[in-house]
Amino acid sequence: MRFDGFRHLLAHWAERQPDAPALRFGAQSCSFGELLHRVEQRSAQLRAEGNTCMGILSDGSLDCVIEIFAANAAGLQAVLLDEQLPEDVLRGLIRYADIDRLWGDEDLVQELTPALTGGTADGAGKLLFFTSGTTEQSKAVVLTDHSLCQSAWNGSQMLPLSREDTLLCLLPLGHVFGFVCGLLWGLSNGACVALGRGVRHYFDDCAFYSPTAVSVVPLLLEHLLRADALGPTLRTVLVGAGDCPAPLLAAAAARGLRISFGYGLTETSSGVAISTGGDPFAMDICPDDTVTLAPDGEILIEAPTCMMQGYYKRPDATAAVLQDGVLHTGDLGRFDQEGRLHILGRKKDVLVLPDGTKLYLPEYESEIAEALGIRDLAVTLRSGRPILLLHGEISPAEAVQKLRPLMARRPRGQQLTDVLVTNQPLPRTATGKIKRWELQQKVSVL
Repeated sequence: MRFDGFRHLLAHWAERQPDAPALRFGAQSCSFGELLHRVEQRSAQLRAEGNTCMGILSDGSLDCVIEIFAANAAGLQAVLLDEQLPEDVLRGLIRYADIDRLWGDEDLVQELTPALTGGTADGAGKLLFFTSGTTEQSKAVVLTDHSLCQSAWNGSQMLPLSREDTLLCLLPLGHVFGFVCGLLWGLSNGACVALGRGVRHYFDDCAFYSPTAVSVVPLLLEHLLRADALGPTLRTVLVGAGDCPAPLLAAAAARGLRISFGYGLTETSSGVAISTGGDPFAMDICPDDTVTLAPDGEILIEAPTCMMQGYYKRPDATAAVLQDGVLHTGDLGRFDQEGRLHILGRKKDVLVLPDGTKLYLPEYESEIAEALGIRDLAVTLRSGRPILLLHGEISPAEAVQKLRPLMARRPRGQQLTDVLVTNQPLPRTATGKIKRWELQQKVSVL
């Protein structure tokens, strides 16, 4: 069913199956009827307190979900924050988003309280999610409970769940993929959502909750497969928010799992296209969306029910990507003969070399990762030439030796000129994407 917003969704299922489990978090369980009651009770408290913008330090707990729904019901602007970010970064985000109240870990809230501002006059009902920031500093995307619920409906038309399903939510709720595909996807279908108990329990949550469906980013899927942590009750795996190597999807499919790959953006309230057939990379467009390709292959999206209102306090950045209702994504794609969408990479994931040739990083890095048996790596430019940065138990000389056959097949201008090994993981977003802008900043001072 298509819901107008969070209140409509919760009231619908509270009326039809009040005693059915809506959320589980460890030993805690909350029915749909109880969830609606707790949200309404909390929203009344928030209204009485008179704040206008709630910053939620998302920890993925049951109380966190209730706080998000309650803040929205109370007419507050809700800003989803990653509590794992450094405190100085969080202070900057708090000031930028006009937050005048915080929810989360008490000690962290106390540390961050001096950064609170006077609130906002026009943020009622808005939800702000920060972009993953792979190529530049993150921007706050303005969404609504309506656009998020439309996105959940959109995806459910492609990949439905039933009331008997249990969806395991392992992804951060502060990322729109986690919020929509880890939470709203289940609740909008009347299914139970099992909230992951944190990083320490990634490998035993499947055994603990016995889910039938889960949403993951590629890096998490790799870890779960390696640990043999995908339990026997699991039937459906939705992978999104990043490039995923074909062998990884094949390994999951070999276990008898239904593997779907999804493509979406924070700006479109999550999913735009999902694969439902044999080829996980061949995606059908969700019913509310229209996708076309620019002459250079850039993916252009019209998503009237799910589109963002804009970037918060960034009209210039909004106008640069959203033109006459069409989102210029910066992603490259192609359609196959059946009209299914294939993602080729980011326009900014293409390095333009001094001789004018282009180096497509997803393909190039995948070949390097396969040759080295290492996934935590990235290619960037230094003095106009490609170099490799990697994190792993290998020396630069050993890496160069292993890469000789691969480099020999590449034009001279595309061959690596240096290999740098670090003892620290490469900078990544919450969904596992390389922060290329941050990587380039590090390389520029080496």
